[in-house]
Amino acid sequence: MTFGFAPSAATSITTSAGSANRLARMLEPAEWASAGIPLLRNPREVVSGLHTRHAPAPATAVVAVLDHEDRLAASASFSRRSTPVDGWEFRNVLLAHLRRVIPHDLRLRAPVRTAVLLYCREGDERWTEEDGAWMWGLRDACTLHGLRCGAYITLTRGGWQVLGEGRGGRRPNSTSSPGPFLDGAAEAELQPLRTASGAAEALRRTAAR
Repeated sequence: MTFGFAPSAATSITTSAGSANRLARMLEPAEWASAGIPLLRNPREVVSGLHTRHAPAPATAVVAVLDHEDRLAASASFSRRSTPVDGWEFRNVLLAHLRRVIPHDLRLRAPVRTAVLLYCREGDERWTEEDGAWMWGLRDACTLHGLRCGAYITLTRGGWQVLGEGRGGRRPNSTSSPGPFLDGAAEAELQPLRTASGAAEALRRTAAR
């Protein structure tokens, strides 16, 4: 005869509540498309520029701030932790990196600059719950930093895609090599960046203003 302990009702309720909260902190494609996200004037140029500067590998996020003419004002890249998908966690890490590379615009009556997020991941271009959590996190981080919430872009083996817009391309992709700088901006410098796990990694980051 074996003895064990069945999970208590309180534990089950707590687990269910936690799962429900995580699901609430994500946006589905229809919600994102109806949120009034501003369109990028030249998404291929933005994607190519961020890919050149940061050379993201799978599970790497690149958050960038664009000025009123869609020119890059600042950007930062970081590796995602192996934690449950939760928009609240994603919001916190995005906000932390935004604060490192550019001052907030909370004193302005209306946002002038726009934050976009490029996420390199495995899989295809179809929306996932992880994408939904990143969308929620980006929108909330923008509100807390005084920015407009901009495009969410996935980078996979098949290419890149601006979710909610239907615009995309085959290159760059998660396996392609970074191309040359075409806009004359200063090249991203290689700097030690402390990841969420606490280990220092050399990741490409630029904060051109």
